[in-house]
Parts: sequence; C-alpha cells; structure tokens
Amino acid sequence: MKRLMLFVVIACLAMAVIELYIAPNYLVKSICKLLLFLFIPYLYIRFVVHLSFKDLFSSKKKYLKLPIILASSVSIIILSLYWIIGSFFDFSNVTVMLEDNMAVDKNNFLFVAIYIALVNSLLEEFFFRGFAFLALLKMTKRWVAYLFSAGTFALYHIAMMTDWFSIYLFVLILFSLFVAGYLFNKLDEKADSILPSWLVHISANVSINLIGMMLFGII
Repeated sequence: MKRLMLFVVIACLAMAVIELYIAPNYLVKSICKLLLFLFIPYLYIRFVVHLSFKDLFSSKKKYLKLPIILASSVSIIILSLYWIIGSFFDFSNVTVMLEDNMAVDKNNFLFVAIYIALVNSLLEEFFFRGFAFLALLKMTKRWVAYLFSAGTFALYHIAMMTDWFSIYLFVLILFSLFVAGYLFNKLDEKADSILPSWLVHISANVSINLIGMMLFGII
C-alpha cells in the first residue's frame, strides 16, 4: 500500500517538475506522462496487485446509464457556466501560457484537443482511478482510497494551471477537481471499472476544449 501511494506522489511530483521547470513541448511531456501514468502502474497492477487490465475497462450496461447521463449533464454545465460567468474572469492568460509553455497554439490546438479528450483522459483515469483508487482500495480502508485518489487528482493539476487564472478561479477549479475525482471514484467502485469515469472525463474534456477553441478564435 505504502509503495503504491509513494509512487503516485512521486509520479505527480515528477510531472510537476517536468511541467514547471523542464517545460518541454506537448509531445515530449505526453511521452513522459505515458511512461509515468501508464506503463509503470500497469506493471504494478499486473504483477503486484494482480488486477486484470482488461477488467478495468469492462462494465455491465446497467453501470453505464448514469455515467452517460452525467457526461451529458457535465458538458452542458461547463459550457453554460462559461457563457454565464466567463465575462467576470480574465481567460486571456490561458492561451498565452499554452503557447509559451507547451508550444500549443491555434494551428495545432485541434490535434491537441483530440489527444486530451481521448488519450490524456484515459491516462488520468487509469492512473488516478484504476491505480490510485481501485488497486489501492484492495489494500487499505475505503475512505483512505477515496481521499488519496481525489486529492492527488486535484493537486496534480496545480502545476498545470499555475498562472493561468486568478486565485479565486484557481481555488474554485481545484475544489471542483477534488469533487469530480471523488464522484469518479464512486462511479468506478460500483462498476469495478474505470469505464464510467472515463466517459464523464471525455465529455468534460471535450467541453473544456470547445472553450479553448473559442479562446483561440478557432470557432
């Protein structure tokens, strides 16, 4: 249990260092994330915890009804909030930080958006829900697995969002990420699979990417 939790913390810190200090382009950062969030955790799950990688993605239809409803609702809520309160916050820093720190601009944003929606969401769900929650759940108390997975999921995004938003919006987003991580755990525990949370995560990312496309003036 301690080894698993320690690796999660180290992997998140490593990505923070890569994000803040090394600051490579998005492709290099994605390769690093692939190694830390997929390959190494897969070996741990496969040979230490003895969880089936395939089972993490399988789920009965009855467990997918609620995630599909939530996915649609989350998309509507995110876009509605942006249209309602977007004028009260300054989002101009977002595109500047993406261009300066990740070499993501108007020309390649569509490709990055597709990657974020499908692949990046999968990496995070496998790491924070499959590895840091479902695997951990078999080793420790339920509340520990819930708080650890949701907490690391929220804190992981701190490095990514540094200087993007005002402090008030930053705190609001951080709290929202913790709540989202907690709810994702709920969905996945019931289904014993990361598929439910992945569906909702994809929907949330698609909505956020649409906002990004608006900020870049693509749509």
